[in-house]
Amino acid sequence: MAEYLKVYEVGPRDGLQNEAALISTVDKERIIDGLVKAGLGFIELTSFIHPAAVPQMADADEIMVNTLAKHVDDRRQFTSLVFNERGYERALAAGCSAIAIGAAVSDSFSQANTGMSTQASLDKARLLLGWAQRDKIWTRVYISTAWVCPFEGPVRPEKSIAYAEMLWEMGPDELALADTIGHANPLEVGRLLDDVGKRMDIDKIAVHLHDTQALAMANTMAAIQAGVRIHDASIGGLGGCPFAPGAAGNMATEDLVFLAYKLGMGTGVDFPALWDVVANIEKMVGRPIGGRIRAWWESEGHFREDGLPFNLLS
Repeated sequence: MAEYLKVYEVGPRDGLQNEAALISTVDKERIIDGLVKAGLGFIELTSFIHPAAVPQMADADEIMVNTLAKHVDDRRQFTSLVFNERGYERALAAGCSAIAIGAAVSDSFSQANTGMSTQASLDKARLLLGWAQRDKIWTRVYISTAWVCPFEGPVRPEKSIAYAEMLWEMGPDELALADTIGHANPLEVGRLLDDVGKRMDIDKIAVHLHDTQALAMANTMAAIQAGVRIHDASIGGLGGCPFAPGAAGNMATEDLVFLAYKLGMGTGVDFPALWDVVANIEKMVGRPIGGRIRAWWESEGHFREDGLPFNLLS
């Protein structure tokens, strides 16, 4: 399976947004610098949302401006999440050239997350995508609760597909299906993505998986088998959503990169360098973090892996 797997890093945004203790702007920039050094080419930096809603993202403007200035010569994509006109305007003012837009299949989660119905969020996505296309801004749309809603329970596949098709017709550059609370199983993930692949360009489909029930790795494998090559991940497995009760951390970047390595897939990521970032974040959040591969990586066993030490830069 000698293919390339695109790792879309969401740690600085999704990974940190649920942390109770505020992470300083300087520390966030250190995390971003470490991710860049490790070779991550697609990083979602922040969310242009009202600070009262997500205090951790109050420094969005500064983070974007400083990162773009520091890494102006790097051929990397730095993305921000926006939900409304004000967020879009702030993102552009900060120099952002790539945005992600949030929408949700279930009405209950949409109301909790954005204060809008699913229809209103569709209308908002159409407006923001139109602006972005006018301004030549790269776009991604998140489809939250594609499998399970924290308030309504399992979401019917046909409902998710219909919603995805409406957003797809608006012309985003990427469409990311999210297991928002991490309750989907591999069979459900595979079936939905197989159906999506029959209707849309699978090369522009991403998955955003949480590990609440320890199934993120299995769900990732199901997505890979369905042809998905764009995978969201968060360094150290950090993550969660303030508006989704029970949502745990994301698929850990280090787990995803190692899985790709075992499958013979390139990522362009320096695996050992990821652990420097994990170590630094641990000091910031004050607790152990790290993907499921951590115990093995810190054992003597990893020295017996063929080709190690490795940097996965192929």
